[in-house]
Amino acid sequence: MNTKPKNWDQLTAKTDAEIIAWAEPQTWAREMADCMQDSTWHAEGDVWTHTKMVCDELTKLDQWNDLPRTSQLILLFTAIFHDAGKPATTAIDEQTGRVRSPKHAQVGMRIARRCLMELDCDLTIRESICHLILFHGRPPFIDKNADAGWELIKLSTYINHRLMFLFALADSRGRVCKSDDGRTEETLELWQLIAQENNCFEQPYDFANDHARFLFYRGKLDNLHYCPHEDYRCQMAIMCGLPGAGKDSWLAENRPELPVVSLDEIRKELKVAPTGNQGVVIQAARERCKVYLRKGQDFAFNATNTTRQIRNLWVNVGAEYNARVCIVYIEPDFGTILDQNSGREARVPEKVIQRLIDKLDPPTLAECHELLVANRT
Repeated sequence: MNTKPKNWDQLTAKTDAEIIAWAEPQTWAREMADCMQDSTWHAEGDVWTHTKMVCDELTKLDQWNDLPRTSQLILLFTAIFHDAGKPATTAIDEQTGRVRSPKHAQVGMRIARRCLMELDCDLTIRESICHLILFHGRPPFIDKNADAGWELIKLSTYINHRLMFLFALADSRGRVCKSDDGRTEETLELWQLIAQENNCFEQPYDFANDHARFLFYRGKLDNLHYCPHEDYRCQMAIMCGLPGAGKDSWLAENRPELPVVSLDEIRKELKVAPTGNQGVVIQAARERCKVYLRKGQDFAFNATNTTRQIRNLWVNVGAEYNARVCIVYIEPDFGTILDQNSGREARVPEKVIQRLIDKLDPPTLAECHELLVANRT
């Protein structure tokens, strides 16, 4: 009988050992098994050997059995994917002859996100795993950061520091190190202490209000105790989601009263193809947004906006006019996205959607005053 898991629920119903056994024959795991590491820091050998050692160390932690199963799964999959980006980034440093893997955390995060998305993993769980992977290299160097408190406050919107601390312990113990590089468990304890001192060890930092958080992540809040006045000119709803996710339908059902600035509609009006010159489309959209912002009228801006870099361009427009920025993220399951896109009048080629998925950055509260997440089916 074929017992190969088809989705997240089936996979996570298995034991930890069975989950690791599922991972081992995957392409990205086989690539890790073929990727050797610097013997000074990882004398145990290849990346997959290290990965399995970290998984084993997780279950040996004193706190492991007290964790909810969801937290255990987040940690286990963080361990499985945390170095998945090393095969694509590993190279020999020409000056030192050492093995380096620059930006492997970013690459590993994207490998994990795609795999977990295809498994229909819950969005919140998936992004918790992805952000732990992205920032997993930070704890061993926290003692080198003069602004450690601010860094942990900033990261608390993305990660649970308790889970990061536990993962860092397992990651440190799950290797054979020939060098005393100062990355001791005392340093990891410092990560825990600083997070606890700033009341963000098990929950995001509690800012004075939404605007204080918004200003903090934009680098415009010097005093964490300051409570800025919330007197917005209007609200700007920024839609975000892959083609076929259901952004138009969400607006029609939930915000029918809002005027909408839509990149797709502007392309039609200007007769510009999606592959044509988008500069004129973006400029027209920006000017239409500013018309509503100047009038102080609530409105929605509708486009894919699937990367933070792109979203930030539009958040800046709203912030310039003191608008309350709400990001609405729509993400149905993977199959629904493809099915709904195929039924659209302006269907986006599937290869384009696949590229967008590879670059996808789901929004977080670090970008806006309010974040709404809808899983449309």
